[in-house]
Parts: sequence; structure tokens; C-alpha cells
Amino acid sequence: MRILLIEPFFTGSHQQWAEGLKAFSGHQIDLLTLPGRHWKWRMFGGAVSLAEKAILSEHKYDLFLVSDMLDLCTFLALWQKSGKMVPRIAMYFHENQITYPWSPDDQIVERNEQYGFINYTSALAADVLFFNSDFHRMDFLKSLPAFLRKYPDYKGLKNIPKIEAKAKTLHLGMDLRKLDVEEKPQRNGSPVLLWNCRWEYDKDPETFFRLCFRLVEADVDFRLIVLGETYSKQPAIFESARARLRERILHWGYAPSRKEYAQLLWHADILPLTSRQDFFGGSTVEAIYCGAYPILPNRLAFPEHLPTGSKENHLYEAEDQLFEKTLDACENIDHIRKTDVKADLRKAVKKYDWREIIKHYDRVFSESLPLRK
Repeated sequence: MRILLIEPFFTGSHQQWAEGLKAFSGHQIDLLTLPGRHWKWRMFGGAVSLAEKAILSEHKYDLFLVSDMLDLCTFLALWQKSGKMVPRIAMYFHENQITYPWSPDDQIVERNEQYGFINYTSALAADVLFFNSDFHRMDFLKSLPAFLRKYPDYKGLKNIPKIEAKAKTLHLGMDLRKLDVEEKPQRNGSPVLLWNCRWEYDKDPETFFRLCFRLVEADVDFRLIVLGETYSKQPAIFESARARLRERILHWGYAPSRKEYAQLLWHADILPLTSRQDFFGGSTVEAIYCGAYPILPNRLAFPEHLPTGSKENHLYEAEDQLFEKTLDACENIDHIRKTDVKADLRKAVKKYDWREIIKHYDRVFSESLPLRK
């Protein structure tokens, strides 16, 4: 089976997923991409550039596997105009623009709903929709009625069951074994807290660092590793937190290599997560795989990553509960380090490694997609 994977935003987790699928799949997968920048322009204009490139290909494809960043309707209009046969079409949702949290800028300037509408019309045009978590699939489907009711007439509410019927969960594949290291750092001494998210508002760094400040006030001895991709514009809390916590910091900033990133993950003990936006949570899965003890919000996709029977220990509802669970973990760090609880957690997320999940991917692509008449 020959698949053309079309990604207008080829960077970060989108790129890692595409390259991993290509490397591990038993199908022949070709990548058609654009650089991962100017995401709004990619959603508006990327389809035109990618269609022009695709039309030049001499290959006959059984499947187009497209990202949620593609305006599929525009792409298909140009493809069909060339006279070429339309293959089966699957869309993979890494995220969606209907339920993605509003940024501070969105709250100042009226949000442009067109990006969400592109997701909606693309979902209508595709044969099958894959979402990277159960949460994401249900979140998108539940959001459609309110989203479409914003429009004056011909709202298309009757299309929602059609979209729901072809929506499936296909958890994100990841190259987790790449995080294995020959010599794991010794975990001893003070407990080490970890932040390994992007430095952006939707990851809620204010709550994370408020937690750190409360631990300091409670005279808790801990150390801190702060990782994650940084941007020219970032929440001000990072600068002030670095000054206030400077004596506890083991590492601050983006890891220059995957090897160093893995070493730092293996060094961390506790992952107190505060994110308000994660349709899957790849960085969380990476930290758990490397032995970090997770304390996660009971929302989004995070409960899906925990083994049955352990969720009460690792999920919190409110900020005070986050503090209590983190404090308890710090006070009992020796017990956490010695028990096999983190091994069970690691086993639970190992299922996302490409070597574990790729057969399911290949089978879904071969068998679950409807044939065109």
C-alpha cells in the first residue's frame, strides 16, 4: 500500500510523528510537507502549494493521510481539477482549532473562527478521521453543535452524525525507545521536580511555579529541572521564577540534543503537570516513560495514560490537591524510588512506542478505510 502523508506544518510533534510512521510502517509512505512556521498561513494557503506539488508526482497512491492543518477541501478541488483519481483520504487530528484554548491575544482581538471551520469542512471531506486520544475525539465532536450554531442559517447540524460515524481514536505513535540511555543518572538526595512543556500560556506555568513557591514556603527541600521549547515571547513568570528559585535549579532551558533531554528526564523524580491544553500530551508520556512520578490534572487526555487502579494516586482536581500530592511525593521520595510503581507507569505508556503500535496503524490503514466506488 502506498501512502502520501501530507503535512503543512512539518515541525515538532507533527514532524516526529510523520517521520516515525514512515520509518516503522510496513507500507510505503512518502512525505509531502511545508516548513513548520506561520501556522495560520499554512492553514489558509498551504493546500494550494501542496496540491501543486502533489499533482507533479508520478506515483499512484492508495491513501492520502493528511494533517488537521490542511484545508482538505481546497486541496481536493485542485487535485480533482488536474484529472487525477482521488484515493481514499484519512485525516489525522494532532489538535483542532475549535477547542484549542484562547490565547491572551485572542481575548483582546476577536478570534478568527475560520481556522476551526477549516477543520470542520475538512472532516466532512475525509473518508475517515483519526484522533490522537479518546479525549480529543470526544472533545471535537461535542464542540461541533455550539460551534455551528454561531452561524446565521444553513448551520449544517445534520452533518455532525456523519462526522461522528467516521471518527476513530488512533493514539499517537512515538519513538520512546530513543529515550533509553546506557547509564541512568542516580536518583538520590533531594527530590527533583520536572517541567518539560512548551513555555506558553496554555501549559499554565503560573500554577506550576506557584506550586514551587508554596513548597519553598513549606520548607520542602527539592531541586528543579525546567525543559521545553522557548519562544521570543513567553510568560513573564519564567524570568521571575528563575530568580526566585535559582538555588534549586539543576537545569533551565531547552535541551540542545535528544540525548541530553533524555538524561534530564531520567534524572527527574516528580512531574507535577499543570497544562490546560493537551490533546495527547507527548511530553508527559516521555517523562513517565523515563521514570518520572506523574501528578496530573484529571482532565484532557491525561487519565488515558495511567494504568487501571492507579489514577487516584496520580490525578488531582484543584490546585490545593496538586500541592498536597506533590508535598506527599517529596516527603516519601525514598519509597517512590524503591518501589516498582514507576515501572508500572512506564509499562502503561510503552504501548505508544512505534514498535508496539505500528501493527495496529498498518492494519487500520489497510482494513478500516472505506473503498471508493
